Amino acid sequence: MTKPLRVAALLTTAIVCATPAWAAAPAPSEPNILLILMDNLGYGEVGVYGGGATRGAPTPRIDALAGEGVRLTNYNVEYQCTPSRSSLMTGRHAIRSGNQSVPWSQGVYGLVQWEITIAEMLAPKGYVSGHFGKWHLGGTEGRFPTDQGFDEWYGLSHSSDTSLYQTSVGYDEKLVPLDHVYAGRKGEPSQYVKVYDLEARRAIDSEITAKTVDFMSRAVKSGKPFFAYVPMTQVHVPTLPNRKFAGKTGNGDWADVLSEMDVNVGTMLDALKKLGVEKNTIVIFTSDNGPEATQPYRGWAGPWRGTYNTAMEGSLRVPFIMRWPGHVPANKVSDEMVQIVDVMPTLADAAGAKMPTDRIIDGIDVLPFLEGKRVESGRDTFVVMVNDRLQAVKWRHWKTQFYRQVDMYDPPLKTAFPEVFDLYSDPQERKDIAITNTWLVYPMLGKVAEFQASLKAEPPIPPGALDPWVPTAAKPVAAGAQ
Repeated sequence: MTKPLRVAALLTTAIVCATPAWAAAPAPSEPNILLILMDNLGYGEVGVYGGGATRGAPTPRIDALAGEGVRLTNYNVEYQCTPSRSSLMTGRHAIRSGNQSVPWSQGVYGLVQWEITIAEMLAPKGYVSGHFGKWHLGGTEGRFPTDQGFDEWYGLSHSSDTSLYQTSVGYDEKLVPLDHVYAGRKGEPSQYVKVYDLEARRAIDSEITAKTVDFMSRAVKSGKPFFAYVPMTQVHVPTLPNRKFAGKTGNGDWADVLSEMDVNVGTMLDALKKLGVEKNTIVIFTSDNGPEATQPYRGWAGPWRGTYNTAMEGSLRVPFIMRWPGHVPANKVSDEMVQIVDVMPTLADAAGAKMPTDRIIDGIDVLPFLEGKRVESGRDTFVVMVNDRLQAVKWRHWKTQFYRQVDMYDPPLKTAFPEVFDLYSDPQERKDIAITNTWLVYPMLGKVAEFQASLKAEPPIPPGALDPWVPTAAKPVAAGAQ
C-alpha cells in the first residue's frame, strides 16, 4: 500500500472510531416528540405567564423555551387529572372513554384496549414510545402504559397524594394498599420498584428526568424517531421539593419546587441539544389542569379565577408552549382557542400518522395555525364536563355556566338560569351578562345540543368497563364538532 493510501486508511479508521455509534444511524425524517405534562400547574406559575420570580423562583429555562416557539394564552384542558390525560392520549373528550373523573375505587379503571393512544397512532411510523411519570389511566395489568402502545414506562399508576398514606393517622395497609413506583416493558408484566412514600415523592421527578434522557439517548442511537411522554408529578400535593432543592430559593417549598421543575425541563432540553436532535424535535410544555387547591399548597391561576375541579377559567386555562425549529415561529404568542383534545390530531399531522376513523374524534388539527400558515386555530367552542355534569360551554370569548362553583371544595349549585360571562371584559367571571345579552345563549345551547347528540350517536364507554370492549353503536360525526 502506498503512503497516501496508508494515511487515508488511518484517517478513515480514526474518524470511524471517534464517531459515536448512534451517529452512524440515519436520522429519521419524522420529528421526535418530547411532551412534558406538569401536574396541577396553574396558568400563573412560570415566568412568561406572570409567575416565576413573583412566585419566589425564576423559571429561566421554561421562559427561554417560550421565546423559541409559540406560547398560547387560551389553551384549555379538562377539569382534573384523569379526564385531561384521557383526552390528551385519545383526542376524545374523557366522557367518551369512561374517564370523566378521577377514580376513587381500587378496581379496574382507565382506558379500554379499544381506545387508541398517541403512542399507538405513532407506532406504524416507526416511533419508539416511552412513558416516564404519572399515568393515572389504569392501575392493573391490561391498563398500564405498555398495554396502550408504549414500549416502556417508569412512574406512577395513580397520583402523588398516595405518598401521604403512611403518615396519615389510622392508615391501615390491609384496607388500602400502599402505592408503588412501577417499571415495565411492552409484552412483560409491570413490576414494583419501590413504595411511593414521601421520600420517593421528593425524588420521583429527578428520576423521571434521568429516565427520559436515557430513553431519548437510546432512541437516537437506534435511528428511530421517539415519542417521550413525560407526565411529571409536580406541583401536585404534597408539593415537596427534591432534597437537593430543599431550601434552595429561601422562599419555601413551593418556590423550591418551581426551581426544581425548571432545572428538570432544562436538563431534558440540554439532552436534545447534546444528542444533535434539537432541530428535529417537537417540544411541548403544558399542564393537566389548573392550580393546586389544597392547603398548605395553593397554586396560582394568574388573571383567572377558580381552582381545578370546576369549570372556571382558572381550572381550564393552563400554560402551553411548543417549540419546533424551522416549523413553528419563534416568540409567537396567540390567544386563539385550543383544547387538549387537539394535541393528538396535531401530532398526527406533524408525524405523518393517521388518526382513527372508526370513532368520534373531538380534536382538530391546529398545526397549520401553530406554524403560522393560518391566523385562526379553527376552534371556537368546547363543552366542559365536570364528572357527569355538563357544567359549562365556552364559545369565542364568552362562557355560559350552568352551575356556580369557584373552588373545588365548594358544592356545585345549579343556577336558575344559565349565567353568561364576557371573558374579555370580565376574566374572573363575576358579572353575569345573560339578561342583557340573551342572544348569546342560543348559539351556545346549540353547541351543547350538538355535543349531546354525539353522545347518543356513539354512547360513552361506561367507567370501569372491562376488556375486551366492543362499541355497540359507533356512528362517527364530523371531527372537532364539539
